[in-house]
Amino acid sequence: MLDMVSGWYKKRFSDPNAVSLIAMLIIGFFAFYLFGGLLAPFLVAIVLAYLLEWPVAKMVSFGIPRVLSVLLVLTLFVSLMLFACFGLLPTMWTQILNLFSDIPSMFNDFQLFLSSLPDKHPDLIQPHMVNGFIDTLQRRVLGLGELAVKGSWSSIVSLAALGVYLILVPLLVFFLLKDKTEILALFSVMLPKNSKLTHQVGHEMNEQISNYIRGKVIEIVIVGLATYIAFAFLGLRYAVLLSVATGLSVLIPYVGAAAVTVPIFLVALFQFGISPELGYLMLTYSVIQALDGNVLVPVLFSEAVNLHPIFIIISVLFFGGLWGFWGVFFAIPLATLVKAVLNALSLKERNTEQNDIKLIE
Repeated sequence: MLDMVSGWYKKRFSDPNAVSLIAMLIIGFFAFYLFGGLLAPFLVAIVLAYLLEWPVAKMVSFGIPRVLSVLLVLTLFVSLMLFACFGLLPTMWTQILNLFSDIPSMFNDFQLFLSSLPDKHPDLIQPHMVNGFIDTLQRRVLGLGELAVKGSWSSIVSLAALGVYLILVPLLVFFLLKDKTEILALFSVMLPKNSKLTHQVGHEMNEQISNYIRGKVIEIVIVGLATYIAFAFLGLRYAVLLSVATGLSVLIPYVGAAAVTVPIFLVALFQFGISPELGYLMLTYSVIQALDGNVLVPVLFSEAVNLHPIFIIISVLFFGGLWGFWGVFFAIPLATLVKAVLNALSLKERNTEQNDIKLIE
């Protein structure tokens, strides 16, 4: 057994390049695991820099100086974000308040519906079953109310952190874009000498992450707009709030779509009841989700994310458990990184075996 493990270790890690790659991954993993909270503004800046690099590069290709291109793109991006905030946030806040004010009446209607079930189906449902379920549900709702109050206090405290983000993040994005070449060169100098595989994986992941972030932003906008148009046309209440939630749900593959479907169905059920309107709305929503998964995602990402759904779900659960939101957001790129590392090590092993065969011959 020890000989087998020793042989596997020598076969995989006898190459200094492989050892260097694994060491870099371990160092990076522990750095983000221990200091992820402190690095959050830097992570936000990196994501935005990846997103804005494409228009900056296009402007530079037309002969515009890079510094001027960065200033123009960053100014346009900040303007769009301010417009979105002042245009969407007041409407979303109003709809959130309206939703919370309607929750008691929704809950009462739901209680009346449950209370009527024993009379309609006396053989299947007993009154004590309904009463026990209602009591449990009330306790859960009260618990959610307490969590909401605590969350509001914590959100007030986090406003100071938000102010820091609003100042630091644009500055970090500006310097990351302006000095991209110098930063990459400095990072390359800091790498060990035997870092051929690290450069190979890093180059592949740079393209993967860039395509992924750009594709995700486009997907969020398209899915959110399509959902809002459908909900507004069908007259669903809280259309802006629910469409924004649907757009953001694409950040979490499979799980996000399933989670956001529940509030959409409940709101539609309380508004329309069991009626054809409810069926039309859920059918339209299902069509949007199907087009997103089967048409939009393949077009946007192509071969950038060629991963099995099971591997994606496991990655979301694993990295989300480690790093929270950022783990979920970067779950697919991190899974792609694991795949790229395994492919690089396997390719190195195959090349070594081929060289050994040639030497023997």
